[in-house]
Amino acid sequence: MITRKELTFQIILHLLVFLFYSFDRRDPRIDIPEVAFFLSYAVASGIIAYYLMPNFLYKKKPLKFFGSVLAIIVALILLEELVIEQIFYSGTRRANVFPGAYYALFDIVPILAILSGFKFGWDALQKQKQIDELKSTVQESELQFLRSQINPHFLFNNLNNLYSYALENSSKTPEIILEMSGVLRYMLYECKEKFVPLKKEIEQLGNFIKLYKLQIEERGDVQFKVQQIKSGYKIAPLILIVFIENAFKHSQSGQSSNIEIDIEVIQRDNQLQFRCANNFEPVAGLDSVAKGIGLENVKKRLELLYPNRHQLLIKEKNNLFSVSLSMELEKS
Repeated sequence: MITRKELTFQIILHLLVFLFYSFDRRDPRIDIPEVAFFLSYAVASGIIAYYLMPNFLYKKKPLKFFGSVLAIIVALILLEELVIEQIFYSGTRRANVFPGAYYALFDIVPILAILSGFKFGWDALQKQKQIDELKSTVQESELQFLRSQINPHFLFNNLNNLYSYALENSSKTPEIILEMSGVLRYMLYECKEKFVPLKKEIEQLGNFIKLYKLQIEERGDVQFKVQQIKSGYKIAPLILIVFIENAFKHSQSGQSSNIEIDIEVIQRDNQLQFRCANNFEPVAGLDSVAKGIGLENVKKRLELLYPNRHQLLIKEKNNLFSVSLSMELEKS
């Protein structure tokens, strides 16, 4: 069923075509015969656009479509020569002479193509709109799926550590639980939006690092530097946390002492620069740690949320694993 917007679109464009069709510098008046001819073209193009195209062309039946179009052109030629011209030009040479097929086609086909093309163009615009909406829905679903993986991933990594502290009756167990609850509260309730305030995200990075520093204790050194963070900017939540979690897990997997983790976040105008480096001792199975679900997850999220607006560089050399991320921020 044709919508009001489409009807308005078609009427305006048909009127424009009619003005060009009927314009004559020597005689600027609009004659009734011109209206009659154009109405026949409009009706024929309406049949092509609203019946033949959806039933034959769009359903991949080209022979039926072009055969039907040819039949309509022939019917138009006969209507012009045997009816309309006989009514308006009776007794004149124009009414008595039947033009060749070439001249008739040259007169009719361009108008039909233009008028029918309006419908084709409208359908193409609507189809593209549906594709864009579908892409947006799929992208949002994929983002929700990727984000939903982060909470179980975080819990899995930290519950094992919490369990070991509980077995040892460590005095730090309540503090770890408190820090975990704070981070989880942020993940579950404050990260529902596509973007969150940058300062809030950096604050949670600090809480997250505190949680992991409790597990390292005196076994190494963790540096966390934040510079020039400004208000009024937003960032996709839980992007940077993944790299930090990976650094802690990567370092602890192969060594029990001399752990070194260096994390730095700097903002320059709308550019956020993040660097995270950690040392490690190569052991069997460590590659799977460094290249696990977390890193693959965050790479996909960056591609979806910051296409052509981020640079991610991951290096592994001389027992040093480093991540460098630059991304363009959006204003709140």
